[in-house]
Amino acid sequence: MKVSRFVVNYFEENTFILWDEASRQAMAVDPGMMKDYERDAVTKFIDEHGLCLQMVLVTHMHIDHVMSARWLASRYGCPVAASLDDEMLARRMPEQVQFFRLRMPAQPLDIDCPLADGDVLSLGDEEIHVLATPGHSPGGLCFYLPQSGVVVAGDTLFAGGVGRVDLPGGDMDTEVASIKAKLFILPDDTMVVSGHGDATTIGREKQYNPYLR
Repeated sequence: MKVSRFVVNYFEENTFILWDEASRQAMAVDPGMMKDYERDAVTKFIDEHGLCLQMVLVTHMHIDHVMSARWLASRYGCPVAASLDDEMLARRMPEQVQFFRLRMPAQPLDIDCPLADGDVLSLGDEEIHVLATPGHSPGGLCFYLPQSGVVVAGDTLFAGGVGRVDLPGGDMDTEVASIKAKLFILPDDTMVVSGHGDATTIGREKQYNPYLR
């Protein structure tokens, strides 16, 4: 599985395109683009590689991760998939824009395809396992690709850090428990691609992450 990253918006958020080279099937994860040129870069990549976007996956419903979720889903005729435990945040997109003092319109975001812990999606010949990891938000999800040895961790786990918990629905004890129960059981060489910053591995975070010792 190919994992292509686009760093977008004021928060330097990582938007990912997961794509299968053989079938040309693809999924977008956390399309947080806020500028036209950011949207253009993502759609140009999809179109030039001849990809067929199957779904827009959302790790959590914070504005910096979903600003272009409905726009991208509408452009390619596919659903937005996320946890219903984040529905409260999804309905409060206008309030989130105001909170972060962003000068742009935002509408409540509907979840077309509810995802829950243990769900398994298919992309090409590969499975994507849905892991519920609440803590940064009530409905936080990670997406694990066992055949590729990659987990898309959203803002649950970073290189040397964890997601902030001072926003509505955040809880540090819950977040740490989620990481240890769902992510730290993965093989140590699993690559972690997060919602912000550079990639890391499960083994590295087990050994060095100061929040998780």
